[in-house]
Amino acid sequence: MNFLYPGFLFALLSIAIPVIIHLFNFRKFKKVYFSNVAFLKEIKEQNSSQEKLKNLLILISRILAIIFLVLAFSRPFIPSGQKNDLSKTNIVSIYIDNSYSMEAVNKEGNLLDEAKRKAKEIVKAFQLNDRFQLLTNDFEGRHQRLLNADELMRAIDEVKISAASRRLQQVINRQQNIFTGSSNRFSYIISDFQKGFAGEAPIAADKNLTISLIRLKSNHLPNVAVDSVWMLSPVHQTNGAEKIVVRLKNYSDETAKNIPVKLSINNQQKGISSLTIEAGSTQVDTLSFSGLNLGWQKGELVIKDFPLTFDDGLKFSFNVSADQKVLSINGATTNKYIKALFNADQYFRLTEMPESNINYSALSGYSLIVLNELNNPSTGLADALRLYVENGGSVVIFPNLNAQKNLYNQFFKTLNLPIIADLIAKPTKVSSIELKNPLFKEVFESLPEKLDLPEVKRYLSFTDNNTRNKESLLQLPANQLFFTRYPRKDGQVYLAATGLSADDSNLAEHPIFVPLMYKIAFASVREQPLYYVVMKDNVLESNKVNLNSDQSLKLVADNFEVIPEIRQTSGKTLLYVADQVKKSGFYDLKQVDSVISVIAFNDNRTESDMHYDEPSALNKILNKEQMSLLDPASDSIETIVSTKNKGTELWKLCLILSVIFLAIEILLVRFYHIKHHSNS
Repeated sequence: MNFLYPGFLFALLSIAIPVIIHLFNFRKFKKVYFSNVAFLKEIKEQNSSQEKLKNLLILISRILAIIFLVLAFSRPFIPSGQKNDLSKTNIVSIYIDNSYSMEAVNKEGNLLDEAKRKAKEIVKAFQLNDRFQLLTNDFEGRHQRLLNADELMRAIDEVKISAASRRLQQVINRQQNIFTGSSNRFSYIISDFQKGFAGEAPIAADKNLTISLIRLKSNHLPNVAVDSVWMLSPVHQTNGAEKIVVRLKNYSDETAKNIPVKLSINNQQKGISSLTIEAGSTQVDTLSFSGLNLGWQKGELVIKDFPLTFDDGLKFSFNVSADQKVLSINGATTNKYIKALFNADQYFRLTEMPESNINYSALSGYSLIVLNELNNPSTGLADALRLYVENGGSVVIFPNLNAQKNLYNQFFKTLNLPIIADLIAKPTKVSSIELKNPLFKEVFESLPEKLDLPEVKRYLSFTDNNTRNKESLLQLPANQLFFTRYPRKDGQVYLAATGLSADDSNLAEHPIFVPLMYKIAFASVREQPLYYVVMKDNVLESNKVNLNSDQSLKLVADNFEVIPEIRQTSGKTLLYVADQVKKSGFYDLKQVDSVISVIAFNDNRTESDMHYDEPSALNKILNKEQMSLLDPASDSIETIVSTKNKGTELWKLCLILSVIFLAIEILLVRFYHIKHHSNS
């Protein structure tokens, strides 16, 4: 047994007071004259032993009452296995899970309200001079300071449901930032421990930190969520036919039947559907719509599913552009086929530049660049195109077969393309086409038994060391490359083995040339993501925005405005919003008062799975030396925490015993009477 305040034990010296009183009886006796005392001798002898017994019992009661009263003030306790220095102050970090899953209800009521009650009980288990931190999924700056008990109680009352969600390891890492000095360090995690929160890897933490997990019991709820959406085409034109794919996920243990799906664009219904989804699986459907006008479109896919509704809708945005900019960098002459191809459709705006006068600063403004038989491809152009491609641009290269091989090899090397091995002047024919590639999707209404493919008079053979990172769209016999796609970070390079001259091949006149180039042009559009996730995606992408020195961009919604940090890269502008966007919805990106783009935010779908980790699963990831799983159902959290941290405290028992012995003393004084015997 140990004592929290052993200095009080000096008060045991007060035991001398009742002993002294017992030894020196200060009662004054009154002398009474009696005629014959012979008869009193026998009475005195009979009552003397009873009187001594009474006085001894009173003395023992007083001594024990004083001893237990002193012990009560000394705070005795039986130490637990926890190694805490009780002479030091405590720093206590309490995490309350306030994610969407905490809106669920059990027999104790709302889970978030129950978590608040548990947090307050934890506070009561500590001392007044201890310091506390309150942490939620919001990871707010104000949560990075220590509070006293009263301040923490008020902060707990202010906790509300948030769209943010965190992992257990993130929470513990955040808590560790608050601990300083040589104080005892305690971490309490109050959560429903939804699947995915704890993870499967062992939890890593500072060895001086004591971690307690408090798992609130919740019932599994059936739920169907709009998981994601994507467009089948990156290009959106006015009055054009559009297709969007929606994926629903059933997190329930039973089949979800006939879930209604509704598509709206700019608050106008554009499509409806109904899906049946097997338990624990996903289902995909494609909705078609049309009738779009120019500008930014605000779309939303909505389902009807109860009781959880936060994931029943998914917002997205996209832009319908008036045109697409294409650049052709020409060698000796302009190519009539490229010019005729892109000038035939008003959607494309073709710009031509000679290779001798290239405006490098303007390259990022084009979604597609075509290199038409350059005579002297320079390393400067190669460097500019490499940066352009890495930032999402697309380049198509039709080489000049009459140019110097070493110039092109140096150019290809900078772009990480295969080098030229030889010029083959042997007529042949393209032998195969990769019809499974998205570029050829919907190009052929039906496939003939024998496709008419381009004929080649001269072509380049390549030494390709990188055989994996490529897509061969058209091939010559013996697996020789003819038209190949090379992905490069966010962009791609398309390399042809021949030029567009009639002396080299009939590719430019072949029926496959037009759909191939159109598909490449459409696929080259650098589209803004359809949506972002609240409190997760902190970097937003926008097309290049040119700002004056006194200008900035701002993200605006109803009763919300934030100025993001801006970083300019080649071809796009990056916006860093940290975790300032906390609510799903549509946000306008504005430069002064003009809207540059519309950005959609949605809630994180990690909260959609309403399954929970069982205690057996949690025990597998715990370091038993410093982590434990507390059971709030077995006893009050205040009692569990107090016993765990300090051991079994005995001061209440000592106080009760002190009162009992005082009561015994009173009873002895008042009711223990000595019977006097008389002789007749």
